[in-house]
This record gives sequence, structure tokens and C-alpha cells, in this order.
Amino acid sequence: MENILTMHATFAALAEPNRFRIVELLLSGARPVGEIGDQLNIRQPQVSKHLKVLKEAGLVDMQPHAQQRVYELRPAPIRELHAWTERYRQLWEERFTQMDEVLEELKRSESGAVGKATSGHSGRHTHNKERKSHASKNRSRFRQ
Repeated sequence: MENILTMHATFAALAEPNRFRIVELLLSGARPVGEIGDQLNIRQPQVSKHLKVLKEAGLVDMQPHAQQRVYELRPAPIRELHAWTERYRQLWEERFTQMDEVLEELKRSESGAVGKATSGHSGRHTHNKERKSHASKNRSRFRQ
């Protein structure tokens, strides 16, 4: 359950465009608040508010250096996000592979039917029945 709450906080923090831009900027390394604001053309008070949300979500850490507060990304929440999306990527890859197989089968069956039609066989009605039966079988494969 804690992992779900962490993921929710990560998504909620990244949903705001300026916070997302801050995270993207911090990918290249730690930066002080003033530099973040200058790089992204955001006023310092807004940068500080966004960084507070990112810190509460566990996405960034702050280290004080003299008079500056330097922020850097924490890799753990990004790794969790990656692991979570990876599960879905694998699922979709499997589904796309199945769909590719179905499309290849349809192409083969249609090219065979075209050959029959051009050789003088007038099996248009039969071809439509075969096509419907084939499509029905393929739909059931995707429901698995």
C-alpha cells in the first residue's frame, strides 16, 4: 500500500508542468534555487514552492551550501516509477506481438482469397464467411 501512495505522490508532483521541468533540469545535476529559476524563467518564490512539493513527494533532496540551498534528484522514486511502467510496457508488447500475428494471418488469408477469386473462383460469399470466422477467433485471443 505504501508503494501505491508513493507512486501517487510522484505522479501528482510531476503532473504540474513547472515541477516536471524542474525535475528534467535536475537530471543533469544538482542546482541552487536561483539557478533553477534563471534556467526555467520562473521567479524564485514559485521555484521554492515547487521544490517544496517535490521534496514532500520524495523526488528531491536539499543540501545547504553556505547561503544557497542546492537541490538534487533522488533516484529511488524515479526507479519505482520506471519499474511500475515497465510492467505495463511488457504487457503491451505482448499484446502488440499478438496483434502483429493476427494481422499477418489476415494478410495471408486475404492474399489466398484474392488468388482464388482471380483464378475464376467466385467465392466472395465464402470469403466473407471465412473472414468473419477468422476475425471472431482473433478477437477471442485478445480477451485472454
